Amino acid sequence: MDRPSFTLGIEEEYLIVDRASRDLVAEPDPAFFEACSGVLGDRVAAEFLQCQIEVGTEPHRSVGDAVDELRRLRREVSQAAEGFGYAVIAASTHPFAKWRRQSHTRKERYAGLWSDMGLPAWRLLICGMHMHVCIEDEDQRIDLMNQMSYFLPHLLALSGSSPYWEGRDTQLSSYRLTVFDAMPRTGLPDQLASFSEYRRLVEHLVSAGCIEDGTKIWWDIRPSARFPTLEQRVTDVCPRLSDVAALAALYQSLLAWLFRLRTRNQRWRIYPNTLVRENRWRAQRYGVEGQLVDHGFGKAVPVRDLVEELLEMLADDAAALGCSRELSGLRRIAAEGSSAVRQRAVHAEAMRQGAEDEEALRAVVDSLIAEFTLP
Repeated sequence: MDRPSFTLGIEEEYLIVDRASRDLVAEPDPAFFEACSGVLGDRVAAEFLQCQIEVGTEPHRSVGDAVDELRRLRREVSQAAEGFGYAVIAASTHPFAKWRRQSHTRKERYAGLWSDMGLPAWRLLICGMHMHVCIEDEDQRIDLMNQMSYFLPHLLALSGSSPYWEGRDTQLSSYRLTVFDAMPRTGLPDQLASFSEYRRLVEHLVSAGCIEDGTKIWWDIRPSARFPTLEQRVTDVCPRLSDVAALAALYQSLLAWLFRLRTRNQRWRIYPNTLVRENRWRAQRYGVEGQLVDHGFGKAVPVRDLVEELLEMLADDAAALGCSRELSGLRRIAAEGSSAVRQRAVHAEAMRQGAEDEEALRAVVDSLIAEFTLP
């Protein structure tokens, strides 16, 4: 059984904000995207809404190298934005912007989303963080996807950055998924026996006229339609690069650990999607401050305790991949909280200082701007 390369690529979607109002820039100057493309080439792209921009790294063997490139991408986008009076934030929702005021990017693909999906597509004022890990063998890709689904709620709980929606605290750590789950072909993937079965599923949907290709399968984790990778899509985008590094190390190390189980003729137990969905909801609602059900023991366990279990379980594989330092960052997220926790803390402190709610929400945006280029 050939060992996968486990090379890693990271894609992030950002929101463009006006430095004066802290609101989203509904129609940025086209010269802004030209400036970004002039420096970053095909590493940067427009997104579904004009107030969004996407970057993606090249494949890297180490988490550290991938995050170093991501740091450069963020820096270049941020510097380009300054010339237009903009700033860029890496959060999965804006604290107070209104989706009805946004404009979609004029591309045939995006126009089709508007016409095909109706209101659910119109509300997609959300950003995600996708991580690709190269698994060269197609059937291994599917087998690892089946097993990895169990751990997607863990990734989600640690990444939550979308507690606010249109100026209201949603009481969720990741409201983004509430918006995205209104779309078809989202959520947990089907449990599949082989890559051939996955291909037949896609071909069935294509021949029935439901989708054009596999890129319209929007599961939380999927075989990429463009690369020989397993792409996780469940995580919110993280304002801090240090959080990105920790989550990338967790995803890469989990896949390496699951593969190593296979070499010993072992595998992680496949649980019914209903049980995994329960943890997905708990992660979405409570984030790192909540509990997930350990389905092996049938009891709820604090996410902070599960982090310690993961660090111990993955230590050898993280060392082999060279990402032990980055993986240890999970302990910091567990202690300090994800972005959702920090955003609420900033808002609460501003209110204690006498700010009105709108002013406090602008303070949250300021904190997100400040975190965008932190180490």
